[in-house]
Amino acid sequence: MRTLFDPFDLSGLSLSNRIVMAPLTRNRSPNAVPPPMAATYYTQRASAGLLITEATAISQQGQGYADVPGLYSADALNGWRAVTDAVHAQGGKIVVQLWHVGRVSHHSLQPDDQAPVAPSAIQAKAKTYLIDHDGNGRFMPTSMPRALEINEIAGIVHDYQQAARAAMAAGFDGVEIHAANGYLVDQFLRSNSNHRTDAYGGSIENRARFLFEIIDAISAEIGTARTGIRLSPVTPANDAYDPQPQPLFEHVVQGLAKRAIAYIHLIEGSTGAARDHQQGDQPFDYSALKQAYRVAGGQGAWMVNNGYDAALAAQTIASGEADLIAFGKPFISNPDLVERLRLGIPFSDWNSRTFYGGGEQGYIDYPAATSC
Repeated sequence: MRTLFDPFDLSGLSLSNRIVMAPLTRNRSPNAVPPPMAATYYTQRASAGLLITEATAISQQGQGYADVPGLYSADALNGWRAVTDAVHAQGGKIVVQLWHVGRVSHHSLQPDDQAPVAPSAIQAKAKTYLIDHDGNGRFMPTSMPRALEINEIAGIVHDYQQAARAAMAAGFDGVEIHAANGYLVDQFLRSNSNHRTDAYGGSIENRARFLFEIIDAISAEIGTARTGIRLSPVTPANDAYDPQPQPLFEHVVQGLAKRAIAYIHLIEGSTGAARDHQQGDQPFDYSALKQAYRVAGGQGAWMVNNGYDAALAAQTIASGEADLIAFGKPFISNPDLVERLRLGIPFSDWNSRTFYGGGEQGYIDYPAATSC
């Protein structure tokens, strides 16, 4: 019987177990540069089979929150190199999540105070995190975006490709494309945020075009075996909605199957909330989604996320419903989460007041169970 603690071959990348640390935004990278304590943070959690970094902007235009890291400056790459070297020294594996937020941003974070960009000029009913001149963080409504001109889209695809190249230069084991939670790729996919009438709007095939162009560009740069993707078919995060998510995301995974990427990272339900959340008039069928992927020839790992505890994770792996389980917030307050799962040690509670922004408190000061 398969267990969480079995090794796993992720397209040639040897993982020590099937437990994954999900991406967790922490807002501790001023000027988009990961600080030295980021190396400590990730190294503390390197017993996971795979670490996925916090979402990392591919460009300044892609930034939507204060003090998130980037991949577009020499200082940022040096900061990430310190992280990857430290994780690898502990025997860990780490990939970086590539992020363009699209309309989920604020003009004060954009180059020259410009409006954020989006498939269509529709403001998200969402908030972003800003830090004022006194260093105080607060959530503020997103700004009104402008619609991308069709001749601008290729430039953003190139930004993804360039970020993937930079990630490998910084020592990462691969990249994960953030196509979930109502950010730019997801905005193109969904009919409530994409009202375009050109080749990138209208039909499901057109709305998925941007995603597949990104996949193809990144795969050409670093290879399919080092490319993964995160999807969230029914989450309402950041005003993401589509009345027919099942055919939309079945088309997406069928296209991904043809491209032979390393893994699909699936958020089940509402991100960080109800696992049974649905959009449209029918419950989403995750089994049918996986079947559509496999029937289309998809061989990549199937990674699932959202609300998994030890029992559900063990059952899901044992049954073969998934290959990998990603844990999010439990990793914040349990740097030794793998050992706690192995030994049945209760999880430590997190302090949500220190999730976003700040320093070492609530970041690298959570103790392991053996030191409690």
